[in-house]
Amino acid sequence: MRFIKWLDEIGKKDILLAGGKGANLGEVAKMVQVPPGFVITTEAYLHFLNVTGLKDRINEVLKEFISKGEPDEYEKASTVIRGLIESSPLPSDLEKELLEAYKKLGEIVGMANVPVAVRSSATAEDIPEASFAGQQDTYLNVKGAENVIYYAKKVWSSLYTPRALYYRDKMGIPHEKSLMAVVVQKLVNARSAGVIFTLDPTTGDRSKVVIEASWGLGEGVVKGIVTPDEFVVDKSSLKIVERRISPKKVAVVRDEAGLVKEVQLPPEKVNAPALSDEEVVELAKMAIKLEEYYGHPVDIEFAVDADMEYPRNLFILQVRPETVWSRKAERPAKAAEEAPVGTVVVKGIPASPGIAVGQAKICLTLEDAKRKLKKGDILVTKMTDPDWVPYMRLASAIVTDEGGRTSHAAIVSRELGIPAVVGAGNATSVLKDGETYTVDGSKGIVMVGAVVKKEEAKAVEVGVAAPPKEIILHIYRAVPTATKVYMNLGEPDKIDEYKDLPFDGIGLMRIEFVISSWVGQHPLYLLSIGQEHKFVNKMAEGIAKVASAIYPRPVVVRFSDFKTNEYRGLEGGEKFEPEERNPMLGWRGVSRYISPQYERAFRLELKAIKKAREEMGLNNIWVMAPFVRTVWEAEKFAKLLEEEGLYRDRDFKVWAMAEVPSIAFMVEEFSEYFDGFSIGSNDLTQLVLGVDRDNDFLVRINPKYFDEREAPVLRAIYELIKRAHKMGRTVSICGQGPSVYPQLVEFLVRGGIDSISVNPDAVLQTRVLVASVELKVLRERLDAIYNALYKPDESSEFYDILKKVFGQVRY
Repeated sequence: MRFIKWLDEIGKKDILLAGGKGANLGEVAKMVQVPPGFVITTEAYLHFLNVTGLKDRINEVLKEFISKGEPDEYEKASTVIRGLIESSPLPSDLEKELLEAYKKLGEIVGMANVPVAVRSSATAEDIPEASFAGQQDTYLNVKGAENVIYYAKKVWSSLYTPRALYYRDKMGIPHEKSLMAVVVQKLVNARSAGVIFTLDPTTGDRSKVVIEASWGLGEGVVKGIVTPDEFVVDKSSLKIVERRISPKKVAVVRDEAGLVKEVQLPPEKVNAPALSDEEVVELAKMAIKLEEYYGHPVDIEFAVDADMEYPRNLFILQVRPETVWSRKAERPAKAAEEAPVGTVVVKGIPASPGIAVGQAKICLTLEDAKRKLKKGDILVTKMTDPDWVPYMRLASAIVTDEGGRTSHAAIVSRELGIPAVVGAGNATSVLKDGETYTVDGSKGIVMVGAVVKKEEAKAVEVGVAAPPKEIILHIYRAVPTATKVYMNLGEPDKIDEYKDLPFDGIGLMRIEFVISSWVGQHPLYLLSIGQEHKFVNKMAEGIAKVASAIYPRPVVVRFSDFKTNEYRGLEGGEKFEPEERNPMLGWRGVSRYISPQYERAFRLELKAIKKAREEMGLNNIWVMAPFVRTVWEAEKFAKLLEEEGLYRDRDFKVWAMAEVPSIAFMVEEFSEYFDGFSIGSNDLTQLVLGVDRDNDFLVRINPKYFDEREAPVLRAIYELIKRAHKMGRTVSICGQGPSVYPQLVEFLVRGGIDSISVNPDAVLQTRVLVASVELKVLRERLDAIYNALYKPDESSEFYDILKKVFGQVRY
């Protein structure tokens, strides 16, 4: 066929022909089963425009209506163009192919008038701007070839919504470069559905596959409407090592109109497993294949088709990177295992590790939470949604009747570091309001009374033993350091817990949590609906909370460094973000800020900084640019700051993250645009050693493959410090390394670094370690002067430091 491609005929190389979604589905289809279907290619769309004469007619309409850029002009042009596309008949050769493809799809699945999903699939060159269309339409339960044609044309016409036209004009992108393919797939008649993790989402254990399933559509699991069945499969033996079958009283199904609704399940299904053992094992095999292909843990949506027989009935619907444990080392909850066990009154699904002690507050509504919940209480409820987040932040632990490990309560608890037990079934009826309980989020249990002391529980929960304030002040006096000790921070509300720790400032404030939790919407989406003030105000509020709490100590705010796959998770994000094969090395950091597709959104971040500094009087706020690659990028970035009224001076420093080796090579050139550099040791190690930090395969072979202490990485750090100092620039480090390796701290101090920024739980020991190293260096230098025996040659100083810190090592 000329205009139609079956999914098994395409792959990642065919993005220009099948669009990003179609090409990705084709790639997945080579490894596992996806719902059968085909792609109406971009060639078909161009053929349609050329044969019907619409290409020239569309250009005429655009010239006729769009001249002044007024909103009503875009509305008029959109109405005319969409009407032309949707009312024009397909060329006969294209129509013939589409009819044949739809007929063949029916034969493949064994049913006439097979119901399908008709989805848009933007091309690679079109993704950054076609996403502005705000459509990316999906039409479900489409039956009959004529209806497939009708909805395919609606997908094509969605390229010409008013918003799409407006953004392409503003971005200077020709309208004729906007192409769209259309994916047509059999609509799965879901008998069962759910999600698969290729690691344990509670502990990060990568030796397991965890499957959650329920009757009907997957929305029941994802939205926490039902407590799903849970199956844990060991990857090496492919045996089911754990199973939990939950009562499932309702199912989410689709009616004839394609709308989603809840229905009561018959008694025989309530306690019956939603998957057979053979289905569980087969799904686990598929998941393992996908994880091996993508090179990192994945989060998968699946469905079991009621119209087909095993094993042809198992379909993978969507594959995404797992985003919590993939970014951190596995950390088994040892403290929880060692905790004494009291009388267990409630047992559920372990959703977020840690132990907490507090009074239970039964909150069936938001009004209950507002009226009853105090900081440190245990929130006990049916299920949470985004409206509950302010109250979840108050809680020391969360227990829910419903939901699984992918429910809202579980995800938010893990983000906040709050112990959580979900899917307990009867917690709201068994636990007593106002009584004291101990929640063990690692074991999924709730025990009567205070099984551990509150202060011990808190240490397990947040990993920081907060000493009394007078001891903190004593440490300030007793342990002075020339090398500043800064602290890394993500969640602004946590500053109240950490503000009395002996740090000299915030060396890295990540604003991603503010964007994802406080804002929750993609900045370009907010711009498109005229709500950009929400982004500016919320971001300024989050930054100001931290800056005011530690004033006058500095707060170095790192501008947003979401990857494209993370931005897509924000509300409205799918409309504005491309799908990249390797987001870690893609459209991120400064390359995003200076691009015409995103510049307006980045200016919102600059406005928020200016608001916090000038309107709120917080001149201790500095900024930092992540993932700077080139000098010309840095120049454009600097101009953006000045255009928004942000000028470097003694009270406003602009740093660059030194995580791409190009900065280490060209410190002198970059120094023109930055006051200082902060080493991002995770990315720097990745790029110096050529090891994907999200892929642990090499690390399992030998941990040295990804280790900040390897000589090439240390060489890059050493050169950066020395050369930056010659240019009068400061150097800090904010990666994970100093929090983990005391040797690295000694190397950095000996190398002359100006500051070291570590996680909150490492502040105390780092300050003491820095002080001890500085004293050791002073003693060595005094001895050298006294004996007149030691004066290192500058060219060999790097190796001398290596020997002092690590002993005899191979270079």
